[in-house]
Parts: sequence; structure tokens; C-alpha cells
Amino acid sequence: MKVLIADDEPVARQVLAELLSEIEGVTIAGEAASGKEAVEKTSELKPDVLLLDLQMPGLDGLSVARALRGSPLPLVVYVTAYEQHALSAFETGAVDYLLKPVRRERLQAALEKARRQLTGLERAAMPGPPQEAPKRIVGRIGSDLHLIDPADVVAFRADGDTVVILTPQGKYYSDYSLRLLEQKLPPARFRRIHRSTIINTDHIRRISPLTSKRFLLQLTGGLEAVVSKRLAGVIREATKW
Repeated sequence: MKVLIADDEPVARQVLAELLSEIEGVTIAGEAASGKEAVEKTSELKPDVLLLDLQMPGLDGLSVARALRGSPLPLVVYVTAYEQHALSAFETGAVDYLLKPVRRERLQAALEKARRQLTGLERAAMPGPPQEAPKRIVGRIGSDLHLIDPADVVAFRADGDTVVILTPQGKYYSDYSLRLLEQKLPPARFRRIHRSTIINTDHIRRISPLTSKRFLLQLTGGLEAVVSKRLAGVIREATKW
């Protein structure tokens, strides 16, 4: 697993590099000392994981994550001295959020989480027979596992590092990331409308204009979601509105 370190503090980069050198199966792809350099080196080196400082001059970590383009994109693990940006970080699809000073055990746990996601993505990309849509979706409540009919799912929403399954019957928790769920679910029915939300288009009850560029989707159970004009148009076409 190739890791790119992006932090404007040389000492912080050195500490992360030393910790990474102690973790088996990890290769340091390179280092970046600014947000702009992080975007450039991500494009050039194509790391599997980007260790990204949130507080950098010019282009901060959140801006870097939003600026990344092309494929494949790296999985992002944010590293920061501040806790207040955790929600924004996870909304960008981050794998994890590490507080400085970073402990080796915590870094290793974040990289293991990233490794599991990478393994899932590689399996999903392997050629093979067409993948059938799941007949049931597994949701957790405490230690109990519930088998949910996909037709009953109104939406999946990321809540920190946990994915919540919303249904008319209640709320459950998924062990899969939104990225992996998006690959498993039939795209004709399930659409990702935001970095933290996948909706079931069968549960759309109304599309209302908010502005010239944004629309409000109202779904079963009173759930609401805002989408762009382009995506609202795609959903309207897919649902034959």
C-alpha cells in the first residue's frame, strides 16, 4: 500500500514517515509540503492512501480533497491537531481522522481500515460474471443483525465513520462504506446525490425547486435531501417523472 504524506510541518512529516516505516506492507510514495503540492503529487504518484494535514496555508486539507480529480483517487486519512473539523472531514469521504500527536497503534488501525476498503474495491473491479443486486441488506442494531429488503431502504447516510441505513421501519447501521455500497447496489434504483448520501429513487415523493440550480427531494418518511439541477434532472429522467 503506497502512502503519500502531506503536511506543511517538516517535523510532522518526519514523525509520520518514521511511524509508517514500522508498519508492515506500507511504502512511502512521497511527501508534500503544501496543499497545492499534495494535489500535484497525488496526480503524479497515484498513492493508495493520502495522509493529509487539515491545517495548511493556501489550500487546506478539505480543499485538497475536493480538488482531487481523475481515477483512481486515493483514500484519505486526515491528520490534525484539532477535533472541530471531524464532521466536515468525514463528509468528504475520509477513511479516518487522526489527532496529533499520532500514535503508532492509531495510525496502523486507520491504515488497516483503508486496506480493507482497497481490498473491497479491487475485488469489485475484477472481471467476472455480472454481479447480482443483493437480495437482502444487513443492518445492525447493537449485536443483532437484521436482513432488510433493498426496496425498504429509503437512503444510506454517512454519520462520521458510520453508515446509517434509513427505512420506514427504523434506523440500522451498516458495516460497509458508502463507496462499497454504491458498487454493490443497482445504480438504476440507488443514486449517490452527495458525498454522504445515497438515496433509493423509488422513495422520491416530490422534487421541488429551491433556486435556479438546486432542488429539494422529499422522500418517504419525510426525509429531505438537496441536489443540484443536473442531478435532479438525471433522477427525474431515471424515474420517468
